[in-house]
Amino acid sequence: MQSLLDRYEGLRKIVADQFSQTTRDMVDEALRFAAEHLSGATRYDGEPMLDHGVGVAHIVVEEVGLGRNSTVAAIIHDVVRIATQQRSENLDELTATIRRKFGDEVLGITLALCKISDIRLKVSKEQASDFRDMIVSYSEDPRVILIKLADRLEVMRHLDIFPRDKHREKSWESLNLYAQIAHKLGLYNIKSELEDLSLKYLEPEAYRNIVHELKESESERMAFIEKFLEPVRKLLDGDGIKYHIKSRTKSVYSIFQKMRKQRVGFKGVFDIFALRIIIDCPLEREKAQCWTVYSHVTSLYTPNPERMRDWISIPKSNGYESLHTTVVTADGRWVEVQIRTERMDEVAERGIAAHWRYKGVQQGGMGAEEWLRRLRELLEDTTSESIARRFDAGASTGEIFVFTPSGDIRKLPVGATVLDFAFDIHTSLGAICVGGKIGGRVVPIKEQLHNGDICEVLTRKDQTPKADWLTICVTSKARTRIRAYLREQRQKYARLGREQLERKLKNWKIDISIDEAVAYLCKELKVRTGNEIYVRIADQKLDIMQVKEMLQRWLSGEAEEQRRLAAAEQEAEKRRRQEERQEVPVRSSDALVIDENINNIVYKLAKCCNPIKGDDIFGFVTINAGITIHRADCPNARRMRDRYPYRVMEARWRDDASGAFRVTVAVSAADVPGLVTTIMDVASKELKLSVRSVNFQPRGDGSASCQIAVEVPSVGVVDMLLHSLRRIKGVKNAYRLN
Repeated sequence: MQSLLDRYEGLRKIVADQFSQTTRDMVDEALRFAAEHLSGATRYDGEPMLDHGVGVAHIVVEEVGLGRNSTVAAIIHDVVRIATQQRSENLDELTATIRRKFGDEVLGITLALCKISDIRLKVSKEQASDFRDMIVSYSEDPRVILIKLADRLEVMRHLDIFPRDKHREKSWESLNLYAQIAHKLGLYNIKSELEDLSLKYLEPEAYRNIVHELKESESERMAFIEKFLEPVRKLLDGDGIKYHIKSRTKSVYSIFQKMRKQRVGFKGVFDIFALRIIIDCPLEREKAQCWTVYSHVTSLYTPNPERMRDWISIPKSNGYESLHTTVVTADGRWVEVQIRTERMDEVAERGIAAHWRYKGVQQGGMGAEEWLRRLRELLEDTTSESIARRFDAGASTGEIFVFTPSGDIRKLPVGATVLDFAFDIHTSLGAICVGGKIGGRVVPIKEQLHNGDICEVLTRKDQTPKADWLTICVTSKARTRIRAYLREQRQKYARLGREQLERKLKNWKIDISIDEAVAYLCKELKVRTGNEIYVRIADQKLDIMQVKEMLQRWLSGEAEEQRRLAAAEQEAEKRRRQEERQEVPVRSSDALVIDENINNIVYKLAKCCNPIKGDDIFGFVTINAGITIHRADCPNARRMRDRYPYRVMEARWRDDASGAFRVTVAVSAADVPGLVTTIMDVASKELKLSVRSVNFQPRGDGSASCQIAVEVPSVGVVDMLLHSLRRIKGVKNAYRLN
């Protein structure tokens, strides 16, 4: 066992330098525990598997700055990972042993690391953001993300031992997933190394060329730096400023990106290196001293104002603080100078781990971006013993991530079911879904999904959406599709039911129209519309023979009397309406009430402003055309009120007035393909309006105008139409025409 400890003496020495005897003993115990359970397990090069865990622990302590529990979890995480993958029967016993030996925190971190390792990544730039969010959501303890970054960095440093077919896969993941997370956490050293190592395998020739050029130009670069700094040092020393200077060569990946973006060779990249002036001063004097150094540098060399960056007054979202300027020397060489304090440099180098303390608060429903921002704010300087509480990042985001069997990831709200998942993949798949299979277990469509589930949708050709599915689904996409299907089926059933009833009426030789028959059936069965009668007949909820009996009873004996009474009632109603129409309104304190009878001789809607129900209106008594109704904001309103006040009368819409009003809406937009189709779809399909005309006029400057005339019941619908049109991509404005 001593040979084991000797093999990993490097890690033990770092732990001994930074931690207490208790921590050192626990790390030794973790090494013995891992060696026992990983006995015989090797890496691709034949070396012990434990080398990986120890390498991760080394990075965790020295480069990230985490504490005891993180170090122990890094050492033993492969023990749990391998047992989980092999579905070991002793897994419960193993986790119980870890809890007893190392505590609940170590066990929790270890299990979370294994969970992330089980994510089946699919190389797709379109899904990279979702994968990053998922990795974050699995990290219930913030240390998990940092250890996982250390894990990936250790893998990339030894990627040569992996099979060649894994080189590109691991490099793509590191560049698009892990380096991005490191950047958001301010771990710039880890980010840069991950990017450089990824480039080494993704673009090997470009990587070798840049490394060669950097090595070739190193001596000349160092001589130039010394010459550049000599007058700067004199000014700083004269002011008594405590400082030291670092020169930082731009990372290989950054140079590669700049060469590709600017389409230049290596020599065309001018800011290959940056000089960092780091000041040692009290917190209250940080800003003043940084600006003093800035003034000295810019007094010696001419600055480029477009390249000046002040992240001291307003730090970056990840906590980065620094003052950047790019200056030019007398011989025309550009140099980037970064000015910061020791504290700022520590945060810039080690990100959130620079001041490590986890206070732990409830997040209250934030996304992954906000979670990372809060994580940076919650970590301040203290020992690992004070890191005791956690918060659940997965649940707080309000989202879960579920995989298809092929590895595609789908983002769904918490509480989503198998049916939601099926509709999210494709409408046609959701419509015939009968269940799912999760982890080899068949589940019903109402089964709720959980983060990381791999779900296979089970279908049957004769399956169709049901009304009770609306109580199962939580996503708007699924509910909208189900409602649309049910609406289509209802219309289809209504057509079938009407056709069936028409045929039966002919066969029964019942001499009444289908409308009369349905009107009677609605009254007898207390049904609101004829469509409901048709649907009941089509799906056999209303027996057709029962319909025959009801109609025959109605027509036998009492039919003529009922018809006579109905006709008399209709005639009386017709006379009453005619009398109301002929009744000329008189001027009084009461306003003229406008209802749906807008085509009678008493009043008409003015063509100049086209009022519709809901508009503020007034009446105007004309000489030959009776009373015309105008909008209060009619272009002619002011002239009529000023010149003929005695002919203006108050008017209002009757509350229950109904009818169809024609209105014209103008749209100004960019001239993009499919614009007219999209506008028509919004009006006719989304809002169910009757479109009467469309006039599209393209202009020569890349813009276009469109006028669409529709029938609406009220001004509120016009507002809805305008709001919907303004949301169309490319539309600049939409407004109602007089």
